[in-house]
Amino acid sequence: MSSVLERLPGWPDLFDWVETGLPGAPVAPGLHGIRVEEHVTDDAYVLKAELPGIDPDKDVEIAVEDGLLTVRAERTEETKEKHRTEFRYGTFARSVRLPAGAQDDKATAEYEDGVLTITVPVPTPKAGTRTIPVRRT
Repeated sequence: MSSVLERLPGWPDLFDWVETGLPGAPVAPGLHGIRVEEHVTDDAYVLKAELPGIDPDKDVEIAVEDGLLTVRAERTEETKEKHRTEFRYGTFARSVRLPAGAQDDKATAEYEDGVLTITVPVPTPKAGTRTIPVRRT
């Protein structure tokens, strides 16, 4: 389902609100949303997730179920006494719907400079006309 409002520049995807809560509001107590940007190239869906200060080897989980890509991460708080902190600690999560035809079994993920990039191949539809023979019965 695609509405005009969903595709206006700067207008949030309404499905994201259902999956992650209202922008700026925590998803659930102790659970924070992950800021993402996404785009589709000629042959892939690309999701970039902002995850600074996360160790991708032990603190990131990426799963796909029924066409829904979910990224979970956790940042643990150091036990040092702090004068002030504005960092967020705890569990972070974000789910997005993959485009039709996405090959989630061929997805790849890379982490560089605090940004997790997930690439999921999406085959390009074959161009041209296909004829359908008519059988006589």
